[in-house]
Amino acid sequence: MTNATERVLSAIREAIIELELRPGAMIDKNALCVEFGVSRFPVSDALNRLQAEGLVEILPQRGSRVARIRMTDLTEAMFIRRPLEAEMVRALAPNASDEWLFELEGNFAYQTLAVERGDRREFHRLDLAFHEMMLSRLDFPRVTATVDSARRTLARARKILASPRRLADTLREHSAILAALKARDGDAAATAMNIHLDAVLSQLSVLVAANPGVFVVDEKPPAAEAG
Repeated sequence: MTNATERVLSAIREAIIELELRPGAMIDKNALCVEFGVSRFPVSDALNRLQAEGLVEILPQRGSRVARIRMTDLTEAMFIRRPLEAEMVRALAPNASDEWLFELEGNFAYQTLAVERGDRREFHRLDLAFHEMMLSRLDFPRVTATVDSARRTLARARKILASPRRLADTLREHSAILAALKARDGDAAATAMNIHLDAVLSQLSVLVAANPGVFVVDEKPPAAEAG
């Protein structure tokens, strides 16, 4: 991948995940060429790669658009995360060190402040860090890579879902996970993690039904085309 393609790819991916480019929006290649000061090739290459990631649709004779979010992708991502993260906390709880628990408590304290301030962006960052602190403690690189991939699939939907109510619910669910870890109770920690992830999927299902222009239910992804 050339430096130009990598730069364009990174910028477009971030704009899509941060919802600056909304699901279903058409993508103007010429405007991107001007914005990044590049030829059409790096832009086309970047869009092809983003299509492989499920973030862009390339439509023959019509151009490219930001992919809507597929419910089947969300369901699959949660199906992957649920057993891995439940077993993660089950394994970590019995031997949780005071030092590590103190770090988790510090993160949770900042989560609480973010909810009180209504700072969705900061809460999202801390939420990711909370789970990452557990994954890094487990220290199974392939598990981390698999969970990270599933979380990226969920990123756009999670940002749309981030209402004040969902943030407060997530905080309570994280509190239950943390309490079980502090008690060194692996079964309780796994149960709390399952409740947390099940709640996310349940609320995502409601969100999908209420936003048909943003989400797609049971639609197969389009075949890859040249840009």
